[in-house]
Amino acid sequence: MANKRRWYKYLQRPLAVVCGRATRTQTSTMSLERCQSEWKEIEQEYEQLQETHKVYRQKLEELTNLQALCNSAIGKQRKGLKELKQSLHKCASSHSDKESEDLNDLQVRIKERQNVFFDMEAYLPKKNGLYLNLVLGNVNVTLLSNQAKFAYKDEYEKFKLYMTIILLFGAVTCLFFLNYRVFDEILNFLLVWYYCTLTIRESILMSNGSRIKGWWVLHHYVSTFLSGVMLTWPEGLMYQMFRSQFLAFSIYQSCVQFLQYYYQSGCLYRLRALGERNQLDLTVEGFQSWMWRGLTFILPFLFFGHFWQLYNAVTLFKLSAHEDCREWQVFMMALTFLVLFLGNFLTTLKVVHHKIQKNKGKVKTN
Repeated sequence: MANKRRWYKYLQRPLAVVCGRATRTQTSTMSLERCQSEWKEIEQEYEQLQETHKVYRQKLEELTNLQALCNSAIGKQRKGLKELKQSLHKCASSHSDKESEDLNDLQVRIKERQNVFFDMEAYLPKKNGLYLNLVLGNVNVTLLSNQAKFAYKDEYEKFKLYMTIILLFGAVTCLFFLNYRVFDEILNFLLVWYYCTLTIRESILMSNGSRIKGWWVLHHYVSTFLSGVMLTWPEGLMYQMFRSQFLAFSIYQSCVQFLQYYYQSGCLYRLRALGERNQLDLTVEGFQSWMWRGLTFILPFLFFGHFWQLYNAVTLFKLSAHEDCREWQVFMMALTFLVLFLGNFLTTLKVVHHKIQKNKGKVKTN
């Protein structure tokens, strides 16, 4: 009986092996067929991809040709308007009252047409300015879709907000908790990097149609220079005498910038919804005419910050005349703070004066 069982197992074993091999062969065949089927699907998708990419390259070439054609036409139009403007200037000396109205009407139309060209060029690739060429090289930074422009603008605004909060906490920490030069250097380096980055981002935004201009653009370049000088100021008596005042000013400035961002964002949102402002308008550190509605309360805070810059300049001029002063950074920072005060104060004053005069004119008209 035991021998029969052994023979049965012996006979069954090769059968199981043979069946296992057959099963694996069948599975392998099915797997290979499945792989071949998947490869055929991938091959079909690849052929479609090639066709799509071919169409894309053709459209891209057509787009490039259209961009060149538009740039050429705009350049021709600008040249024609410039010549027409010169001719109108020559005709301005002798004309009747009726001709004067026609002349003014033409000048208004020329100005409107130039604004239209500015909006057109926001969607066309253009050469970078000197600053972007120095920093990025000859790289096309034009964003062609509205979605990409708005996304970049929103990212710029968030970057300013987050960095303002970080700089605020950094200045508070250095003033009240960590009185060590190494932490001051980290804060100053962060200021240099922040303002340098702002200048680059703003230049890219201006290439894409943002109308930020004038002193509020130059302001960031001056602030970059000021932060760089502060970074190189060596440890010493003069530095310690000005350190607390500078950190307190940094805290106040960050608080005002945070307050401005919060209220300017809401004001810009309302004006864009009403169609009164460009979609790429930005929040700024200063005061502009569109901020007049609902934001006049912030003017005292701005003027106080401007006069604090003047106070910093006066303090540094006094320190530069100190008998123990040997650092060139003291006098250079005094000049820079004076430039910041004059630029900020005079620009804000000009905007306020212009707005008051404009409101008076409306009242008289009514």
